[in-house]
Amino acid sequence: MRAERGNRAGPNGTLVIFSAGDFAFNLYWQAISLYLLFYYIDALALPPATAGLVFMIGAIWDGAADFLAGAAAERMRLSYRRLVGWGALPLGLTFVAMFSVPTGAAAFALATQMMFRTLYAFTNIPYAAWTTRVAQTSRDRSLVAGLRMGFGSAAGALVALLLPWLVTRTGSYGVASAILAVVAVPLLAIMAWRVPEPTPSAAPTQRLAIWSGLAVLARNRAFVVLNVASAAGGAATALTSQSVLYFFRYVLQDAPGGPRALAAMAVSSLVAVPLWTALARTRGARTAWLGAGVLALIVPAVFALTSSPGSTATAAFLLAMQAAFVGFALAAWTLLPDTVDWGEAQSGKRVEALAFGTYALMQKIALAGTGFAIGMIYQANGFVAGAVQGPASLYAIRWLMLAGPALLIAAMLAAVLAIPLRRDTMASLRRA
Repeated sequence: MRAERGNRAGPNGTLVIFSAGDFAFNLYWQAISLYLLFYYIDALALPPATAGLVFMIGAIWDGAADFLAGAAAERMRLSYRRLVGWGALPLGLTFVAMFSVPTGAAAFALATQMMFRTLYAFTNIPYAAWTTRVAQTSRDRSLVAGLRMGFGSAAGALVALLLPWLVTRTGSYGVASAILAVVAVPLLAIMAWRVPEPTPSAAPTQRLAIWSGLAVLARNRAFVVLNVASAAGGAATALTSQSVLYFFRYVLQDAPGGPRALAAMAVSSLVAVPLWTALARTRGARTAWLGAGVLALIVPAVFALTSSPGSTATAAFLLAMQAAFVGFALAAWTLLPDTVDWGEAQSGKRVEALAFGTYALMQKIALAGTGFAIGMIYQANGFVAGAVQGPASLYAIRWLMLAGPALLIAAMLAAVLAIPLRRDTMASLRRA
């Protein structure tokens, strides 16, 4: 590899600065994951099915935009760092617009969400693809994944606690989101300025057509199976986290406990990240993923046996689940760059940014389906925002948070077992 520009921070310092970009991205992403659907239903007073539909369309477009961003970067050889640096300010502005929608304006909510997701894709996908160049070995990639997860968890804790507090103090989601953007925009710009973008010393001169690149990815067994496992794990994570506010507010009658639980889940992530990182670096990311999946099946089974769980028991359940979810994400982000290298070794053709865009598309489709399912199932069971819920609605909220993720995690584990990458696979390929 050769660097596009010099950097005096040293290899580990560069990895830390680079990984800090995920703090900025997660100020945005955690706000969407934790509060956007809740904002649509409770603040904009959209019917749950309409809110779920708006969220689903936006998430599907998000995936399409991720794919287009990856395809453009792959085909046009666009600079990753320049896409991130120049996109930082427009991304922040559209984030604020997304949380500044008039009450009941579903079309406006969808339009601003799609604008934000488009800009997010054209900055975040280049940032993710940049990982394959910043970190060259599986151990370094595990370290970067761990650092990114740590920064992301810190952002998640901040958003979970700060956003509702800011909304209460300012009386506006728009002002609250602007404060988050003021932090994220300069952080992304500084990261893009400070971190070099190494390029392969023997970079391919021929640019693959998009369809040719997709054909290469389709024949990459490691990449395909990783996508299936990540989609199932991501959907399980979203189904749990997006149920938290409803479970606390309507099942436990403890509305303030919801944001506290989300913040505690982010802290749980911070604690769990070093443990999963150490396991992935010593025993391999696939082993770490399997361990996290087994934990995520045991915890809801125990919680389901609790007849009348209170806030404390529910919080303990969520902390344990979040610790497992971190293992899913860390392992997936460690293995994704390895699947790019593995595919190149198998086919002789390297598909980099397009692989990250396609991966993101698959994850966003899974997340879109999750948001839509929540809205439809809630409405089908008589959910009414802000009202006392009937038995059917309470039953749906409880079991959607327990049974749904368990089924998805079981499917995820089956896919993880089929991933052909082991701890020494990439080292063997490099020696060969």
